[in-house]
Amino acid sequence: MSLLNEYIQKEQQLKQLQEDLQRMEGDQRLKSELEFKERLEALMEEFGKMPADLVALFDPNVRSNAQKQMKSTDGRRKRRLKIYENPHTGDVIETRGGNHKGLRSWKAEYGDDTVESWLVRMED
Repeated sequence: MSLLNEYIQKEQQLKQLQEDLQRMEGDQRLKSELEFKERLEALMEEFGKMPADLVALFDPNVRSNAQKQMKSTDGRRKRRLKIYENPHTGDVIETRGGNHKGLRSWKAEYGDDTVESWLVRMED
């Protein structure tokens, strides 16, 4: 696509976005939501509160669930379980990391790409 065609296309997209924005600005629901947001922000500022304080106030389970999750995983995401099957021997290896002794020996013998092609499935 030429630069001129791309410019014309972007100009048309901009015009469409401006029309959409004007239509939204006339919507009474949007005006109501914006007014609510402004009043809420002013009230939060008046009392020195943050959005997280409101969440904790209205749904105390959110914070406790997040804390439980952080304690159980130490902030790290659990690796996905990879299941490999050797087509030559029929052996199956299930591992969450690449440091599995059997997997390393397969990769040394057959090569990384070949062993990766033996990946049967991944689970969370």
